[in-house]
Amino acid sequence: MASFTFLHAADLHLGSPLQGLSVKDPDVAARFAEAIRRAFQNLVAQAIERKVAFLVIAGDIYDGEWPDNNVGLFFNREVARLDRASIPVFLLKGNHDADSVVTKSIALPGSVRAFDTTKPESFLLDAFKVALHGQGFRERAERNNLALTYPPPIPGYFNIGVLHTALTGRPPHASYAPCSAEELAARGYDYWALGHVHDFEIVAEDPPIVFPGNLQARSIRETGEKGAVLVTVEDGHVTDKERLLVDEARFAEARLDIGGVETMPQLLEAVEERIATRAEAAQDRLLALRVRLTGASPLRRRLIAERANLVDEVQAACHRCHPDIWLEKLDLRVTEPATPAQTVRPEQKLDIEPLLQTLVREPEILEQAEGIIAEIAAKLPGGLGAETAPLGADTAALLAEAADLLRVRVTAEEDIDAR
Repeated sequence: MASFTFLHAADLHLGSPLQGLSVKDPDVAARFAEAIRRAFQNLVAQAIERKVAFLVIAGDIYDGEWPDNNVGLFFNREVARLDRASIPVFLLKGNHDADSVVTKSIALPGSVRAFDTTKPESFLLDAFKVALHGQGFRERAERNNLALTYPPPIPGYFNIGVLHTALTGRPPHASYAPCSAEELAARGYDYWALGHVHDFEIVAEDPPIVFPGNLQARSIRETGEKGAVLVTVEDGHVTDKERLLVDEARFAEARLDIGGVETMPQLLEAVEERIATRAEAAQDRLLALRVRLTGASPLRRRLIAERANLVDEVQAACHRCHPDIWLEKLDLRVTEPATPAQTVRPEQKLDIEPLLQTLVREPEILEQAEGIIAEIAAKLPGGLGAETAPLGADTAALLAEAADLLRVRVTAEEDIDAR
């Protein structure tokens, strides 16, 4: 049996809007948005450079129905590069590009073959003695265990199962085409090329059952390295699974407990040190960074009152570490240090605490706030409102932050009056 390499990718999500990135510079935002296409271009370039035998894409090539044909034309242009290099492509439709979701189409090169969506289908590559078996999604919410109907392995061939699934569950991914690793192994195939889960994971080694993860992160929920898997086969056995990183931009989080920090200069110095470690890990890629401050600190009220300026200071610290690090969000989760209970001054005109507690706990107020946020989200550009928390935090957290800001302002005014 021939020795060869092939590429296993999934979850390209071409056409996906960038989610949740608050970058003021429109040119930088455009670069993040373009990263999804660039990642696929990088994959195609790697496939050609490494002279792989074929490319498998296990679902979600597209993010959904095309607003126009530009997404399809881009994909056609890139797979045409593979066609000219005699590298066939085998693709399978997932929940985001199921028959019922993506209705537009562009004719693709003959070397690109898509698995049937009504029943399992097999493709043979006789030159390499490879058999690929798969079934795409006809409907977005595929609840059936598709793997149970896949055909038996073809003797004398290296058999690959291609499937879009979360197996028995990989939250937060929806449980489509549910099945177990044991059920997949029982089919007798030599490799399972899975898609749907956006994190890289080798589920099993014998046979290899692999999630390559998505090619390019799209939000802070998808941190870390992204890419595909280069699989080496010798004499009918997988001898190597190399992770091939092709992402153009990354999302990361830098957490810092500021409990022992007493001054703003010390705080900014500590933040910059933490950012520097994330800059090194990104390896000169475009980086969207969420900075989360935690701990009990006497600086809390000042951080809240001067939040806008602090955001700019943290962004400046990002750029001192690397010109292409952009603050995705400053997440303040700092608490007040424990202090003895204080008595209310006689001159204090209003105890606002009961009102603030009502603000953050009253279900009716929460419902009203959610309605307002929904109206704002519907007007956000570029699909930003599709986020679970389009304003960067859930409604309860936003109300709690508003209450904190009000406390700071009232306290500041009382301090001035008392002087």
